[in-house]
Amino acid sequence: MKTFGRIPLTASGFAALPLLIVAAVVAALFVFPWLVASPYLLHLMILLFLSVAMGESWNVIGGYCGQYSVGHAAYFGVGAYAALMLLQYKHIAPWWGVWVAIAAALIISLLIGTICFRLRGPYFVLASIAVAEIIRLVVLNWKQLANGAEGILLVDIPPLMLGGKLVTDWLSKTPFYYLGLILALATLLVNYLVQHSKLGYYLQAIREDQDAAHSLGINLSFYKNVALAISALFTALSGVFYGLYIGFIDPTSVLGVDLSVQMVLICIIGGIGTNFGPVVGALVLVPLSEALRANLLSKFLFSTGVVQETSRVGGFLKENLAHAHVLIYGILVVVVILFMPDGVLGFGKKLIARRARPLSATPTPLVGGLDGSA
Repeated sequence: MKTFGRIPLTASGFAALPLLIVAAVVAALFVFPWLVASPYLLHLMILLFLSVAMGESWNVIGGYCGQYSVGHAAYFGVGAYAALMLLQYKHIAPWWGVWVAIAAALIISLLIGTICFRLRGPYFVLASIAVAEIIRLVVLNWKQLANGAEGILLVDIPPLMLGGKLVTDWLSKTPFYYLGLILALATLLVNYLVQHSKLGYYLQAIREDQDAAHSLGINLSFYKNVALAISALFTALSGVFYGLYIGFIDPTSVLGVDLSVQMVLICIIGGIGTNFGPVVGALVLVPLSEALRANLLSKFLFSTGVVQETSRVGGFLKENLAHAHVLIYGILVVVVILFMPDGVLGFGKKLIARRARPLSATPTPLVGGLDGSA
């Protein structure tokens, strides 16, 4: 029996290794706030969890079903607005308001799916953008409903009580850290269950060839709407979490098309249609975004002497690089599409497989003729 250390690598035991790795990472994430006292690091981890949840939510409809929606900000914004409006104006706690947010996102997803799934390819992409923009404009101009462009500023979150005992008062980042971690793990689990279920096989068949899937008896409209409903549900939950954590929402921050593009980028860069692809994409984009915002890239170039801070190029980078995240994202996407068509995760798997390939698998050149004669 082949082993890796003491872990069996048989057909039945091979899955134990990745399972143990995942369990160890999850355990480390749960104890992370006990070991780190820096609020900034907790903030970065919360942003990472939010990005993972957003990417995994989009991956259900875009990765497995092949329906590239670029209007998912609609569900994100609907979730955020529903929960915060109920909390701010009706004083309904978010753990009750979240159900209204989910219901609203599901209703909108069914309406959008019924209309837009009649379209395919670029027409569906354009329709998804148009619907999200319609919702953004409604929220922007209907001041009596959602306070228009001024947005909603959350005053406070009521403390969470359980059995008369205080669970959390939401005054630190720690409860948001655990809430974000649970949300990210939930979306990962949902993606795993979808991928390895009959629903996942149907969705992947639709992704590969819709006409062939329909000829096999798969109800295209029904399963597309199921995938969209699952995706919209968890995208709305991500919006609720964002609104509660940031404490302020407006049409630009939670309903903008750039937010929808960010969800797509997380999956494309990490590995679209894979369970851990959005995790890898979030691990790339969140630190990169933070490095650009804090001008860390410019400081690194200055400290290494690649660019002089007092030079014209150094002044340009110092002034503009922090605002060039869209340009950097575009370059990154081009590089990934050209050299890593399966994303960073797929590229890494290919490298590992290439190095792990046994030497005996390489063909031995024939010496002499085909019959072995010299």
